[in-house]
Amino acid sequence: MKKTTLALGLALALSAPSVFAATQPVAPQPAPDANHGQTQKKAVDLNAVEVSTTLDQSRNALSPETGSSQYVMTQHAIQKLPLGDATPVNQVLLQAPGVVKDSYGGLHVRGDHGNLQYRINGVIIPESISGFGQTLDTRIIHTVKLLDGALPAQYGERTAAVVDITTKNGHELGNGGSVGVTGGSFGTINPNASVWGSHGRWSFFGTANYLQSDVGIENPTPSRKPIHDHTNQVKGFGDLSYLVNDHTRVSFMFGVTHNRFEIPNNPDQQPSFQYMNQTAFNSADLNERQNETTRFGVLSLQGQLGKTDYQVSLGQRYSSLDFMPDRIGDLMFNGVSSAIDRSNRASTLQADFSTPLNDTNTLRYGLYGSFERALSTNNAYVFPADANGNQTSTTPINIFDGNRIIAKTWAAYVQDEWSIGDKWTVNYGLRGDKYQAFRTESQLSPRLGVVYQATDNTTVHAGYARYFTPPATELISTDNIAKFAGTTNALDGANGNDTPLSQRSDYFDLGVQQNIGNNLTLGLDAYYRKVRRLQDEGQFGAALVYSTFNYAKGRVHGVEFTANYASGPLSAYFNLALSRAMGERVITSQYNFAPEDLAYVADHYIHLDHDQKLASSGGVSYDFGDATSVGANYILGSGLRKDGSVPNGASLPYYFQLNLSVSHDFTFADTGKLHTQLAVINALDRTYELRDGSGIGVGAPQFGPRRGLYLTVQKHF
Repeated sequence: MKKTTLALGLALALSAPSVFAATQPVAPQPAPDANHGQTQKKAVDLNAVEVSTTLDQSRNALSPETGSSQYVMTQHAIQKLPLGDATPVNQVLLQAPGVVKDSYGGLHVRGDHGNLQYRINGVIIPESISGFGQTLDTRIIHTVKLLDGALPAQYGERTAAVVDITTKNGHELGNGGSVGVTGGSFGTINPNASVWGSHGRWSFFGTANYLQSDVGIENPTPSRKPIHDHTNQVKGFGDLSYLVNDHTRVSFMFGVTHNRFEIPNNPDQQPSFQYMNQTAFNSADLNERQNETTRFGVLSLQGQLGKTDYQVSLGQRYSSLDFMPDRIGDLMFNGVSSAIDRSNRASTLQADFSTPLNDTNTLRYGLYGSFERALSTNNAYVFPADANGNQTSTTPINIFDGNRIIAKTWAAYVQDEWSIGDKWTVNYGLRGDKYQAFRTESQLSPRLGVVYQATDNTTVHAGYARYFTPPATELISTDNIAKFAGTTNALDGANGNDTPLSQRSDYFDLGVQQNIGNNLTLGLDAYYRKVRRLQDEGQFGAALVYSTFNYAKGRVHGVEFTANYASGPLSAYFNLALSRAMGERVITSQYNFAPEDLAYVADHYIHLDHDQKLASSGGVSYDFGDATSVGANYILGSGLRKDGSVPNGASLPYYFQLNLSVSHDFTFADTGKLHTQLAVINALDRTYELRDGSGIGVGAPQFGPRRGLYLTVQKHF
């Protein structure tokens, strides 16, 4: 567990799972260096390791967190999770407080739907088109911070939380690599290989893995074995850097992900339509599939120029999603069979600077630009229908629809971090954002964060942030609704506005952290968010991809409690979060909703479909010497929303999932150390439902995982 200095803005608590990072609490860091706003490791010569370390610290100095809440998870902490490095990134983040699990691998942080910003080594990676798979591999992570609350002016666009990843690197690791495999229940096979090293001023790190499983997407039934749910996934990542001199580094990082999914079937469903006079179709035989691809590359120049730390990056990300329907089956069950292709290419420019003005003030400033080109096609087959939606012919007709969206985002910020004596740190700044797509929207956003070191063991923080959140361009679909009039895919409320709006919100955050002795840390944090044009997402079409819509206004508030303990071989953590997220009056994409739901929401606040009253996570780990460790962790939730007497008016039952693990390192005279880890996921085999298929923007039912046994064998060389 790492304790951040005031200059870096320790706001609330340390990472929940980071208690596994060390058997003893880490001592406070030395006082900040006046020249660069944080502790520096001096490079006494051109030794590449020392130069790389100094430049890493210089890059970290670009990103303050004063006034926000941060949770740090180390590589060592991740390895202590039941699946270790094979744990998907979303499952790692579930160990932080305020993070709620959803279907399709989705996460909700503090009552938001998605809206996560991913950064790798300080560089923003534009989000991919949402689907099922994870774009990033946990094996690249050296540390990951989850930042939420009232963020400094440096952070914009996606603001529910910032997932800030620092990758492994060859200068730190030396020359070597690792190969291994995780396998077990449900036909799971996950081989992986990594290589890293350095030569003079060059450094490199690369990793790749392949996953196949018979549970690619959540099962729509409570059965142990889903029907038609196989997945194949490939991920790769690389980072190559060169030290130009002891003040300058050039790096290129890249990643690629290709995921293929079968869409699981729900048996014993009855068709609603006839196809060429055919009346029967076994729903267990449906053959829907979805492919998802993401590729990104970033070239960065980073270093120190006089007293100024800087990083300038040029990047590009390509993302695509292809949904392939079952032509006959989808027509008979849904009245529409749509082959949907979506793609988005984003080109980005990011520049961040940090200049110390004097011993007490550090000025940070920068800009960000993004140019996106999104394409969407829908090749649909439908049946003719009368005004009441009744099928008038069993012979389908073909309708093709396509659109292109060009979106531009520009942002600039300036902020000053001011140290007032030994106890107070204030970070105040201003951010300007401009988004151009169907219309031009912009906003100036003030930010203020304050940290008060009341005693050596007590830290209080408070913050305010005004946020501007453009719609996710890759999720916008402007289907020509008129083309489907008079068919079985005609939509209600066809006159609704189909263009999403940027969300605007005021965010307030207040928290305290208390160290009790050397082993226990407690944290309490409360937040409130008042929102206009609240963005939400729903699955409305045939493809299992989300689309954005807006409520006129919303309000979100909650409180989080954390406890972290570390003493000798024992470490443990506990998180508890209470939250409430409400919205009123749908003002965009109304045609996706039933008229009676629109009428009720027009003048009533309702729970957002992803609202969950209570969420908790926790875990414990114990080391038996240097070779053997046992652990357990859990997640608990009060259930997401479902329809009741009003839209989203009820919640699903509480759920609880317990995971267990044991690891042991075998040492052989000839081959050295071999790491093994055995994990039991959902050890109690409790059946729980994430979604029941009802609620605003909710598709099919989804159930949590059944009990699974997995063995990892890993060899470093």
